[in-house]
Amino acid sequence: MSSQQLRITLAGSEHVVEAGTTAGASLQALSSAGSAIAAKVNGELRDLAYQVADGDVVEPVDIASEDGRYILRHSTAHVMAQAVQELFPQAKLGIGPPVENGFYYDFDVPAPFGPDDLKAIEARMRQIVKQGQRFSRRVVTDEQAREELAAEPYKIELIGLKGHATGSQQFESGESVEVGSGDGAELTIYDNLDPASGELCWKDLCRGPHLPTTRAIPAFKLMRTSGAYWRGSEKNPQLQRIYGTAWETRDSQDEYVRMLEEAEKRDHRKLGAELDLFSFPAEIGSGLPVFHPKGGIIRRVMEDYSRRRHEEAGYEFVNTPHVTKEDLFITSGHLEWYKDGMFPPMELDGVTYYNKPMNCPMHILIYASRGRSYRELPLRLFEFGTVYRYEKSGVVHGLTRARGFTQDDSHIFCTPGQLQDELASLLAFVVGLLRDFGLTEFEAELSTRPDKYVGEPQEWAVAEAALKHALDRSGLPYVIAEGEGAFYAPKIDVHVKDAIGRRWQLSTLQVDLQEPGRFGIEYQAADGSRQRPYMIHRALFGSIERFFGILVEHYAGAFPPWLAPVQVVGIPISDAHVPYLEKIAASLREQGIRVEVDASDDRMQKKIRTAQRQKVPFMLIAGDDDVAAGAVSFRYRDGSQKNTVPVAEAIAEIVTAVRDRVQV
Repeated sequence: MSSQQLRITLAGSEHVVEAGTTAGASLQALSSAGSAIAAKVNGELRDLAYQVADGDVVEPVDIASEDGRYILRHSTAHVMAQAVQELFPQAKLGIGPPVENGFYYDFDVPAPFGPDDLKAIEARMRQIVKQGQRFSRRVVTDEQAREELAAEPYKIELIGLKGHATGSQQFESGESVEVGSGDGAELTIYDNLDPASGELCWKDLCRGPHLPTTRAIPAFKLMRTSGAYWRGSEKNPQLQRIYGTAWETRDSQDEYVRMLEEAEKRDHRKLGAELDLFSFPAEIGSGLPVFHPKGGIIRRVMEDYSRRRHEEAGYEFVNTPHVTKEDLFITSGHLEWYKDGMFPPMELDGVTYYNKPMNCPMHILIYASRGRSYRELPLRLFEFGTVYRYEKSGVVHGLTRARGFTQDDSHIFCTPGQLQDELASLLAFVVGLLRDFGLTEFEAELSTRPDKYVGEPQEWAVAEAALKHALDRSGLPYVIAEGEGAFYAPKIDVHVKDAIGRRWQLSTLQVDLQEPGRFGIEYQAADGSRQRPYMIHRALFGSIERFFGILVEHYAGAFPPWLAPVQVVGIPISDAHVPYLEKIAASLREQGIRVEVDASDDRMQKKIRTAQRQKVPFMLIAGDDDVAAGAVSFRYRDGSQKNTVPVAEAIAEIVTAVRDRVQV
């Protein structure tokens, strides 16, 4: 091998290439890399134009992969920003990251974008895509970047905020926006170049990577606009955000758009009003729901079933107040870590109180109320505990992002030797209970120690190993999110897929390495010594409200019979048949069935339509022939029916469906 040659690894095999070879050129040796739009070099995403070095491991990135879609959407965001600045020269650039299922870009413009503006921007984007402009990366100094982007005040601000270790800036909104290459103090600009002349068409401060050319964008669509505060802070200017989506094929995009249309039909806020389940009175305040009688029934059934399952699993029920003195949150650390997310304090008798954002400090006080022995452990405390978090108005979203909500909160105190088995049984319990509510597709994520953490590495290693052991025993598919744990604890997040394929993060299991020490809690071990317990945080539903909203959308409001607020409606053909149906209803109520008889003046067909709109699982219709035969006509929610069903048989079918949690 000459000095002008390099050894690299492709698909597990060693290859020799010439010095100066790009990642794209090296991948041509792989038959499987024909559709690669970028490369992973030593695990880092790179443009195909990136020059490989001796010893590099190079892998292709397909456009249909998670990484490929990320790059596709990032590149499409650049095309959109270019189109906006060509059509609206006064527009100043904010940020334009890819997000789940799409991308957005923020602009400072004199007036909000309207529907006609979006059409014009999308049309210009299609022209840019057809031109096949080339994405070209170049390294610049801070001074060069400021000079080239002098007309872009928000980009200049990003340069000043650049994280020299990571090349990224964490915004108050939680977004992490990449502004450089990630290589120390290095900054990068991406130019969009004319394919024929090589002249500059547009440029942006960006870490990349990007597609080779704009022509590699197969399908995209602009979706909507909204206002967005710069860097997520209400103290900053409000910019105009354009959201879009981009996919590897037109069919994939069409499927996504159909899913969005279905999701709109299932929006729990809309269905909550139509089915009279809950509301958000303006007189109470944003993000603070009230549950109506029908919603209250569903919530009670959810809670009662969860309580029973917890009792069977050895949990002990506790109850704690909604407010507490400031000192408790100083001890726990919540005032230091979460003050911005807490409601403002109140002064009572010269003492500062806070609405609680978490239940855990109070559960620790219950543990600490008397001496504990190893014989009592594991101690599993459980509470439906209402907490309050001052979410920003822009992120409040119905029941799924509220300011007041009730967690199904558990804290388990155990010995170090019990930790692995306790986590494994806990994870099995979590998945089993979620399955009972009709959710069947699960994925998990194990978040490990971040760069900035508290505690000892050995403690983290023990906790992470126990969490991984629990996942391995569960059989759930999972990924490891390296460095994504909270600074005080690693955790498992359980994600579910709903009926239309959307992914929701639900349950969290967290091994707390700090709170037991902050409160100084102990137990007496078998040898008489005082030991510190491990503490596991666990929220199974996340919150009753959020889980309620997810179930509304999962079932499109058509709850299975055991959860439906009204399980049966009796529909008389005439007023003369009302008493007959009332007797049947009384028999059903004796069996614990929630039943109504529609004795209104409406015609029978309208009564049926009303029951169907209210998504009632079963309708029992009675006329003269039914009364004479001691039977009913049995009609289901989907419109199918059975005629002349004996009353006893009809009651038995309904009771069995409710008891067995049948998905009717």
